[in-house]
Amino acid sequence: MKLLVLGSGAGGGFPLWNCHCRLCSSWRRGELDASARTQSAIAISQDGRPGEGWLLINASPDLPQQIRATPALQPVHAGDMPIRAVVLLDSRLHHVAGLLSLRESRELEVYATPLVFEDLTAELPLLHVLESYCRVRWRMLPIAGDVRSAAFEIPGFPALSFAAVAVPARAPRHARLRSEAAGECIALQVQDLRTGRRVFLSPALAEVGEAELAWMRQADCVVVDGSFWTEHGMQEAGIGSVSASDKGHLPQSRHGERPGMIDALQASGAPRKVLTHIHHSNPILDRRGAQRRELLAHGIEVAHDGMEIEL
Repeated sequence: MKLLVLGSGAGGGFPLWNCHCRLCSSWRRGELDASARTQSAIAISQDGRPGEGWLLINASPDLPQQIRATPALQPVHAGDMPIRAVVLLDSRLHHVAGLLSLRESRELEVYATPLVFEDLTAELPLLHVLESYCRVRWRMLPIAGDVRSAAFEIPGFPALSFAAVAVPARAPRHARLRSEAAGECIALQVQDLRTGRRVFLSPALAEVGEAELAWMRQADCVVVDGSFWTEHGMQEAGIGSVSASDKGHLPQSRHGERPGMIDALQASGAPRKVLTHIHHSNPILDRRGAQRRELLAHGIEVAHDGMEIEL
């Protein structure tokens, strides 16, 4: 199984086009040892061989740029469509807007929970728009009510098995009037049936409780939410007053008695631990910073655009 990190940034990427925080402005001046990041997305294939199909995890608004930067996702002959299906983990704008960039597809398979499909046909009707351009096959992931996990298969990926897992999250801005419900946000466990190795993907994660930790402990590699370093990271950067919790993310650092993502990753025991979905204010973007050194001491990697992970 092969994973490609197409985008490793949070909403807006890094540097954010209209932000003059220390990190964004330092990067523009060439004074920061950091790489630019497009918005969060991952691609998965069984082996990554030329011509093999890829599964897209979330559809970033930066998808055209990400495809241009990734030869494996480009067609090798007329009529070829390397991206065979899309799994949406939530309906946040920066995880779904890239669907419109796939409108030239002849047919598109989209997997999502009932709540996400409801958003994309009502509050944010991207799927109705997309259907005006290509055929869309909706594949429902039955995470709703008391159903917190569901195994499923995706045609064209016989060597991989999949499980959708409900995880805590805030509703996106276009759906803030509703209360939290199962299916708002899911994580994805993917297992290679040939080797038994598993990856756990959760780029948006508000909390890590016992249920989430149990799934992480099964994984050989976890790729999880790395949005914020501290609970009040945006306030500390001078760009806002909302907290990490307000935005639905678990920061890396402890906040009072509340364990952070570093604690959760250490408790998971996963051999490989990777943070993605990095907010533009997070000091872990600085390769030479103290925060990056602390992550390194804990054996935690920071994803970057173009990162390859093989399991």
